[in-house]
Amino acid sequence: MTGENTEIATFAAGCFWGVEETFRHVNGVISTDVGYSGGTLANPSYEDVCGKQTGHAEVVRVEYDPTVVSYEQLLNVFWDRHDPTTPNRQGPDVGTQYRSAIFYHSPVQKAAAEASRERLTLSGRFPRPIVTEITAAGPFYRAEEYHQQYLTKCARGSCGGVSYGPRELLKPGRSREPESEKP
Repeated sequence: MTGENTEIATFAAGCFWGVEETFRHVNGVISTDVGYSGGTLANPSYEDVCGKQTGHAEVVRVEYDPTVVSYEQLLNVFWDRHDPTTPNRQGPDVGTQYRSAIFYHSPVQKAAAEASRERLTLSGRFPRPIVTEITAAGPFYRAEEYHQQYLTKCARGSCGGVSYGPRELLKPGRSREPESEKP
């Protein structure tokens, strides 16, 4: 549920544990939920999604205050968080559920996502083509409770090299490195 002055963004960038951890630490993010979206099976379980027959991606739904952090800034965190040139893969995780995708919630978000991807493509930052799909948000199915804030519950500060994104977007008191990775 969104508040009166909040908006929703939904991103898929590999395993949702590390992606959620990244967005949770961005100033202006109110809440995060991990789940499944972009597929055909209603109310899938983690096992269903891992079975690779649902078409769902592991996603993070981000509720944010646009007066504190813009959608464009969240897109920058998304691009910094993963390799958008690897189809259906992030690090050791392979499968369509680990694809790179932006699920937009409005025409404004769609235009911002497309412009952001185009800027990144033209920048030459990546040696291979960007394969991130930009798709209208459909139903979001919240993942099982044990997946919510998993890295915090397990006292693990990182998953696959969590990057918290640009320092200026972090919540006060948060460094760029997860606690467990500080010297």
